[in-house]
Amino acid sequence: MTRLLEMRKIEIEGFSSEEEKWMPIIKGLDLTLDKGEVLGLIGESGAGKSTFCQQTVLNSIATDRPIIFVTTEQGPTEITALLREKGMGELQPGALSFIDAFAETVGLATPERTDTLGANCEDLNSISVAVTKLQQRVARKDILLAFDSLTSPYLFNREEILRFIRLCLLRFAAQGNAVVALMDEGCGRAEDLVAMMSVADGIITMEMGEGSWLVNVVKHPKVAPTTLETPIARSGMVTMDKFDPGFFRRLMEVGLTGRGEPFRKEVGDFVHIFWRHLVSWSGMLWDPKRFPRMTYEFSKQIEYVGGRERLPVLPWHMRLLIRLILPDDFSQPQNVKRFMRRHKKNMEKRGQRIMEFLDDASETDEHHIRMREGYNCWGLESVGARLAFQDCGYVAGVLNMFDKAERNWNVVETKCIGLGDPYCEAMFVPGDIPEMKGFLEGLDGSIAEKIHDRLMDQLVGFLVHGRPLAERPRLGSGVLFPLMFHITYPSQLSDRYRMAVRMGAAKAGKEVGDHLMDTGLQEDEVVTRVIEFMNTCKVGKVTLRPRSGQALGETIRMRENCESFGLETGEPSCFFTTGFLNGLFSAVKNQHIRETKCIAMGDPYCEWEII
Repeated sequence: MTRLLEMRKIEIEGFSSEEEKWMPIIKGLDLTLDKGEVLGLIGESGAGKSTFCQQTVLNSIATDRPIIFVTTEQGPTEITALLREKGMGELQPGALSFIDAFAETVGLATPERTDTLGANCEDLNSISVAVTKLQQRVARKDILLAFDSLTSPYLFNREEILRFIRLCLLRFAAQGNAVVALMDEGCGRAEDLVAMMSVADGIITMEMGEGSWLVNVVKHPKVAPTTLETPIARSGMVTMDKFDPGFFRRLMEVGLTGRGEPFRKEVGDFVHIFWRHLVSWSGMLWDPKRFPRMTYEFSKQIEYVGGRERLPVLPWHMRLLIRLILPDDFSQPQNVKRFMRRHKKNMEKRGQRIMEFLDDASETDEHHIRMREGYNCWGLESVGARLAFQDCGYVAGVLNMFDKAERNWNVVETKCIGLGDPYCEAMFVPGDIPEMKGFLEGLDGSIAEKIHDRLMDQLVGFLVHGRPLAERPRLGSGVLFPLMFHITYPSQLSDRYRMAVRMGAAKAGKEVGDHLMDTGLQEDEVVTRVIEFMNTCKVGKVTLRPRSGQALGETIRMRENCESFGLETGEPSCFFTTGFLNGLFSAVKNQHIRETKCIAMGDPYCEWEII
């Protein structure tokens, strides 16, 4: 049981806040901004920029400086709660105002608050207009504009972001105010970040080292260049309590035997691997440095934790079968080869991979397999990186679930078609693997963008010219839909992951809509083709319906949505689907959608209203 609890602890959020250690550093720096100054906070996601920004806001409130807070990653309610946790008391009217550029972008409702205006990351002009309106409403000089963060507006409007910074942020500062703006390092092009940094009066970079948090004052009108460091700890916890227990038990039975009735009676249990790529790589744009490790660790833990928790409740004959097929020792190559051979056909039936154990390369406590037609990499050949993060995590989790010695197995990809190799290969050993760091941290924003652009080209080619999507010679195009949970379920555990999935989905939907409108298609034809694409991919059974009781307006209904089927969360949980549809309708019809029913809430289907 001790090891089970230890194995639950993984990096989902990245690092624990431990703000009692951070605050002395933040408060010890005199980073007060004078009128006309612009400060940039730069660092990888999870590096502490938002916490730093929030403390800057609190310092300004204490000096009676009014705040306009632009939020693109969460809502004003969440920001207000965080500020109150850090000591913010009751405020005078006009002391703190919000521009919510998050909710409308991802298909949520902008909260009805007197201190809040809505905007959209897809439309920089909407943010500029909102800034001007709040500036006029506050009717004071020396306002602090806190912009958390520029990452989403940049990823939606890369070609326009510098102009926006000059015409909105710099102009706002020049009018007797100050600006603190955040930007994630590693997202997008490095030269764009350099250009954005060049216009700021001050730059502070933040990074997480090995167990420490570093703050680097690169330049500042009052503070000399310096580096400050404090210890910090990793955190994270996997829980499987959002799954229907009966669903999870049946899933294990099917996985072990390869038999059983379909889960999804209408559309079947397979989803096109292209949809899986679209979900995974859209979110990856927002966090290319951390997402590979998060997806690897989560896939590993969902197999280990889920299996260990559900094995005891399997029927007796299933437990007996497991004892019969499991080797006593995973150290010896012949035992692992026997274990892999028993599962090879199931892996192929699930659409995962064609697997071959490499006898010549394997030895005690070091095993090698070759993978062909893997669902992580197919269709993404020669993009410049190893890609099978989820698949390697899955294999590691299976080994940990069944290993009687209870050692911590890890799996690293050594060859990949993403690097131009003719097939993928992986090595797995108990304990740490030195090569793992390079595998999980070898991705950057340029590669994520390259993959995203390739997916957009493939999708537009399918929608406009009827070109086929990825099809594997032996395994075909489908992968068992529960494998989607490896990339969607972390959204239930991590606010950061959920935001990235939502924003990535909105960007993908908007780009698809823009591309199709550029071809001259009519609005309704664009929507029809995209819905047909989702049905082709067997995301669920999607229909466009007249709104109940009204002559005008429509709703989108989806039965057996692969994103929420089997979940019991009590709230709308189709984060990618909602963001994708919202991005599509905002581009094509200047409308937005909102999820009103969800399978995860106990409804018979998921449904979105178009507003």
